[in-house]
Amino acid sequence: MKKTLLVLAIFLSGWCISAQPVDTLKILSYNVRNCKGLDDAINYERVAKVIRRINADVVALQELDSATSRSGRVVVLDELARLTGMFPSYRASISYQGGKYGIGILTKTKPIRNQSVSLPGEEEARSVLFVEMDKFVIGCSHFSLTQADRLKSVELVNQLASGYSKPVFLAGDLNAEPNSPEIVKFAQVWKILNNTAVPTIPADQPTKCIDFVLAQKNKKFRFEVLKSVVESEPVASDHLPVWVEVMVISN
Repeated sequence: MKKTLLVLAIFLSGWCISAQPVDTLKILSYNVRNCKGLDDAINYERVAKVIRRINADVVALQELDSATSRSGRVVVLDELARLTGMFPSYRASISYQGGKYGIGILTKTKPIRNQSVSLPGEEEARSVLFVEMDKFVIGCSHFSLTQADRLKSVELVNQLASGYSKPVFLAGDLNAEPNSPEIVKFAQVWKILNNTAVPTIPADQPTKCIDFVLAQKNKKFRFEVLKSVVESEPVASDHLPVWVEVMVISN
């Protein structure tokens, strides 16, 4: 997160001027489906090219095999990290085909630490991963297909995120539409940053938004969205890449 400008607050009494630090952060969320495109080709470079083009500070990725027979024993997140020059942080949700399957985060700079918890999933276990950076925390998750699991997951994510004093962001495939009870529940604690009127899936003919970028509400910070983009990429995955550029202002 780069220091980009100073907001000058001019008070009516006595022209007193105080400076507030402002930082901008570009966050990308992308369900990459193991880099298997809608053409059924597995192409790591194609997905990496999308990530490099967007040039986000942090990337939340979902559906990542780690050394499974399906991936030919490739650790997909490590391969994307190698191709993008970013630092990987991985959280397995389940064991699968001799390896793991889960979520991950790529960051331009090395993280300080991370923590994660398991989330419920009737069809398969889910998880959430939070990675702490110098000035902020970025989370990634891929919610269950079952609404009861998703509602419980909101509570568990909120509990884990409440322990941070830095600005906290969450990005991922939440498998729920903007007006669903679980997203409405999330919105009590989080500010939705991406434009949810723009659909994110299916990639070739998108009809609904289930991919989100959120900021945890905090009296110490304000969040102003500078850009919200659903990238045009109809082949590389079944989801479209969703990214926001957000300004973080200390109150």
